[in-house]
Amino acid sequence: MLDAMKPDGEAAGPMTRRRFIRISGAAAGLAALGADFARPGRASPRFHEWRGVALGADASLRIYHPDAAEAERMIADALSEVRRLERVFSLYDEDSALSRLNRKGELTDPPQELVELLAASMRYAGATGGAFDPTVQPLWALYARHFGTKDADPNGPPPAAIGIARAKCGYQRVSFDAGKVAFAQSGMALTLNGIAQGYITDRVAELLRARGVTHTLVDMGETRALDAHPAGRPWSVGIKDPRAEDRLLATLALDNQAVATSGGYGTDFDAAGRFNHIFDPATGLCANRYLSVSVVAPTATCADALSTAFSVMPVERAASALKELGATRACFVLMDGSMIEHSV
Repeated sequence: MLDAMKPDGEAAGPMTRRRFIRISGAAAGLAALGADFARPGRASPRFHEWRGVALGADASLRIYHPDAAEAERMIADALSEVRRLERVFSLYDEDSALSRLNRKGELTDPPQELVELLAASMRYAGATGGAFDPTVQPLWALYARHFGTKDADPNGPPPAAIGIARAKCGYQRVSFDAGKVAFAQSGMALTLNGIAQGYITDRVAELLRARGVTHTLVDMGETRALDAHPAGRPWSVGIKDPRAEDRLLATLALDNQAVATSGGYGTDFDAAGRFNHIFDPATGLCANRYLSVSVVAPTATCADALSTAFSVMPVERAASALKELGATRACFVLMDGSMIEHSV
């Protein structure tokens, strides 16, 4: 997720979500580096790391580079790019392009990145039969208002209110091109929470790649590996057990791939944890099929969107969509804690 929301639907302070993955062995000793890095006359790469928060989630950059000053400059440039893109996609920043679009129902001369991400969002929306839908923000606002009210009904918003909010959703009713983005109905609003972290992760990875960085792991809420680990092996990313975060349910090997994980337990509306931030567009209800879903794909944008979509899709339907949508592996943690994996 990007941001939390106030009960009235306005942006509240960013909420740092719980992490679903654990990155293992990122800072392996230089003695373990592959022979390519140990050739005579070649400077040994050094491990440089930044940790912080980006888009409301824990984030990190891990760079292997022989020049410490250049590594620091690249990290600073990457973080500047993240801040720039947050001003496009954030629901927290009232002056962001997305916030202005949601207030007015249209936006002329939209930033190129917004148009690009909307195009990707609509592709995944269509390919998943609407399971991924960036227009579910009215549902978010409804649940936030409901549970932000004193003595709120613990069973959630009434069905009639959910129906009204659902009537304001529908990715097919967003038109966009380089000159304008517009909603077909009053009261519509977009959230790019289910894809923007992946997109920004990819943008940072591409920025670093253009600067000659290889063998690096980028984690801007979702994770993308540039090439393999400097030691010559894949990067190792573990999927946490949602019921016991110190335990791993599986370990994924990444080499020039990305992984994203979605799970309702990461952000709850209510103290009991029955209602979360992932919505099924078909019903307006909160996702409750799985504890978490992890997807491995060539890009973090793809992995992010599909982990969101698969959270509301039956396993069989999601598994059949893997190859068609470009992903290679999906891990579904069921409500009893068991896990089902599908690979292509």
